[in-house]
Amino acid sequence: MKPPLGPPEEGEVIALNQQGAGVLRDGKTVFVPGALPAERVSYQRRARHRQHDDGELLEVLRPAPERVAPRCPHFGACGGCALQHLEPAAQLAFKQRQVAEALRRIGRSEPARWLEPLRGPVWNYRRRARLGVKYVAKKGRLLVGFRERGGRHVADLTGCEVLAPPMDRLLTPLATLIGALSIRERVPQIEVAIADLTVLVMRVLAPPSAADRELLAAFERERGCRIVLQSGGLDSVAALDGNAVPMLRYPLPEFGLDLEFQATDFVQINAEVNRRLIGLAIEQLGPLGGARVLDLFCGLGNFTLPLATRADSVTGVEGDAGLVERARRNARRHGLGSVDFHVANLMDDAVADASWARGAFTHVLLDPPRTGAREVLPLVARLAPRRVVYISCHPGSLARDVGLLVHEHGMRLLAAGVIDMFPHTTHIESVAVLEPGGRSP
Repeated sequence: MKPPLGPPEEGEVIALNQQGAGVLRDGKTVFVPGALPAERVSYQRRARHRQHDDGELLEVLRPAPERVAPRCPHFGACGGCALQHLEPAAQLAFKQRQVAEALRRIGRSEPARWLEPLRGPVWNYRRRARLGVKYVAKKGRLLVGFRERGGRHVADLTGCEVLAPPMDRLLTPLATLIGALSIRERVPQIEVAIADLTVLVMRVLAPPSAADRELLAAFERERGCRIVLQSGGLDSVAALDGNAVPMLRYPLPEFGLDLEFQATDFVQINAEVNRRLIGLAIEQLGPLGGARVLDLFCGLGNFTLPLATRADSVTGVEGDAGLVERARRNARRHGLGSVDFHVANLMDDAVADASWARGAFTHVLLDPPRTGAREVLPLVARLAPRRVVYISCHPGSLARDVGLLVHEHGMRLLAAGVIDMFPHTTHIESVAVLEPGGRSP
């Protein structure tokens, strides 16, 4: 840790910044992790920047009523969570303020109404994770976990309160396992996928020995998980036993579906909230009798296939050919003939000339990556859908795109809301609902 820049100071916390640190404005702005709005705290400055300083929390002199004791003993050191000291309802209120501010400032828009925040489990919810692995020679042992807060090193963890079982209690056994391998210094990360199976995708920069493989196989048997090795790109992923890489499945019982996916595929992190989000998206699209729905950035069909059980027809479009193949396979498994999938780069302005883009659609759903959906918005506007539902994982790109749909394409922001997909973190999932301008809510 950097040495302090001056003596301890006291101040009032007025807000949280986007990283969840307390904001103090006693002269130059100071960001203090662990401090909450309405608190009076003692802190020391640790780093100076042009616009702000970084501080270290020394003591909470007057706690906020929303402060709670963090459940995880590693909170504050581990960078996996930033808000465990703030009660979950207050976390959602903070995130809704972030979305509202982005919509006003960037999108110059306000929703006609706010949806009730979509909640779910706040502990042991995380079914996907990328864990760092590091052998520390000075400690004579290996670490597995998330990165340290504000640092590059792997945090020294014994467990995790947000990882779904069984991974919440497998970090120490996994560290012991990798520490016993001959290639312990050549394993930089592990991707975790948890569904009906637990699959660990182990990145290896050198081939494991025969003895290593025996240790890995024994871990699989004892812990009830599957280990696959990745020596290069995604095409190098191979099961430890030489058989096919296992497929996982997650159920969507409300729609009579279960979706197959690979451990390296993108799926929403919080399984229960994802189920509720699908229901919310379909509800906000409105009555779907006779509907022809276009699902952009459809992935492996997370929204497309449930929509196919409600609408007359659904077209899903995605840039990742592997995900599209899994989506088609899932549709065939469930006998859904009313759904069609296409591979297309939705970040290309020329996408509007594709054959599928010339179809007649009554509803549009978008679920883009963090960069948003700017390039495809002219197509969405040209289709003149009755309703657009936009799922977002970044308030800034959501606000930008909503602003374009409202101010350049004459749409109306009917509703917006936050989704508790990532409790205890500063990641924000949100939803916006738009329709042609001039309609009443």
